[in-house]
Amino acid sequence: MTPNAQQLDALQFDLDALKHTIQQQIGEGDARYIKRVMLVQRLSAIAGRILLVLGFVTPWLWLVGVFVLAFAKILDNMEIGHNVLHGQYDWMNDPLLHSKRYEWDIACDSGSWQRTHNFEHHTYTNIIGKDRDFGYGLLRLSNDLSWRVRNLWQGGTYLVLSLLFQWGISYHELAGQRVFSTRKKTERHSQISDAALKKAFFNKGARQLFKDYIFFPLIAGPMFLWVFAGNLLANLIRNLWTSTVIFCGHFTQDVHTFSEAQCKNESRGHWYYRQMLGSSNFSGPTWLHILTGHLSCQIEHHLFPDIPARYYPKIAPEVQKLAKKYGIAYNTGSFIGQYLTVFWRIIRYSFPGGLKTTRS
Repeated sequence: MTPNAQQLDALQFDLDALKHTIQQQIGEGDARYIKRVMLVQRLSAIAGRILLVLGFVTPWLWLVGVFVLAFAKILDNMEIGHNVLHGQYDWMNDPLLHSKRYEWDIACDSGSWQRTHNFEHHTYTNIIGKDRDFGYGLLRLSNDLSWRVRNLWQGGTYLVLSLLFQWGISYHELAGQRVFSTRKKTERHSQISDAALKKAFFNKGARQLFKDYIFFPLIAGPMFLWVFAGNLLANLIRNLWTSTVIFCGHFTQDVHTFSEAQCKNESRGHWYYRQMLGSSNFSGPTWLHILTGHLSCQIEHHLFPDIPARYYPKIAPEVQKLAKKYGIAYNTGSFIGQYLTVFWRIIRYSFPGGLKTTRS
């Protein structure tokens, strides 16, 4: 049952107070933390690339290099890039960690990500017709969307999307059906011109392809093919990992969807309520939280996207208490358990009807 207006106002008051409490704690310790993570990421990237070249000594060194480089790429995308681009460290006034200047090691242009993710997705989370994660993608994940024949093989589509995830993210703003086809421009959400979108897409993608598949293999000389293959595998590992984390935070069995009518003239309290029902958490040790960019606490991230993510596990019990207080479902579980519900959702909605959509 949806809380009434008074309850939503009270929810807003409690969550605002929790956010204020955390904001008072942000400081030098957080600056040291993110700088340490950046140091580990950079050293790992260097070590991984060196080990790929040393693969001529023994293939085991090459294999270790693949995983070390993948680890560096995951750190760059999740704990550093995603969180920096949310402005979580803008208060430091460090040009290397400012959301307006940071560029990550991924095919997606940072500006494009901020428009589609920071603004569009976080503002319109799970609103059918507004959040393109639900309704504009390749997958049917809700009865709110009409079934099409192509949905029959969306299990395979999901696998391909996961393997090429950085390119799917990069292509997200272009939303191919709007830019590269004849669909009416009135359906566009972005205020950026088609030419600018295409330029950003191709320029960033070309730089990534050149870096990983031409520059580093070339300087490896006779180890060209080994380094080429190592970079390819590291990118695939990173893509599979980030895809799995993001799907577990957004598309588990119990996440709710909303209609535009339900969210018209929405109060801040209702926005908080929608974020809580539209996201999912999963539990795990500290290393898992770090490798997910703390998106293991996706609910807390959606409530407080500009708070340094390392605070999320700390405030999660408080958010769960508030959810219980106001009768709001708090969707959490094990990493494997949540992923199984994601996969089940993808398969079930590949057929007409699918599961009953959870609406609020």
